[in-house]
Amino acid sequence: MEIDIPETLAEVTAAFARYEAALMANDVVVLNELFWEADKTIRYGPQEALYGYPEIAGYRSARDVSDIARELTRTVITTYGRDHATAFTEYRRLSNGRMGRQSQTWVRMPEGWRVVAAHVSLLPPSP
Repeated sequence: MEIDIPETLAEVTAAFARYEAALMANDVVVLNELFWEADKTIRYGPQEALYGYPEIAGYRSARDVSDIARELTRTVITTYGRDHATAFTEYRRLSNGRMGRQSQTWVRMPEGWRVVAAHVSLLPPSP
């Protein structure tokens, strides 16, 4: 298996950047588009565990967006062959400096790159 095929890595990096831009703009349409529309899709968040696309899309529509501004501090994207990838990033909330982590598993589907599993967590506040 080839790791980080340049064109595949570029595609996933672009999809990840599109996701991040949509997250910062609260573009729910794009955020939902980039998750695989299936019952097997999972997203764990700081206070929620979402199983299946309907739960994830429902969460997106109702989530509090008052504190979403963040800066990515370290991102590692790795591709495995031409159809699978992981994206891990650390971030800092701009409002309060709180640190968090995000991981995503991406798979090339017929309709394009989609997140099939994600996990987002906030670290405890620094003393």
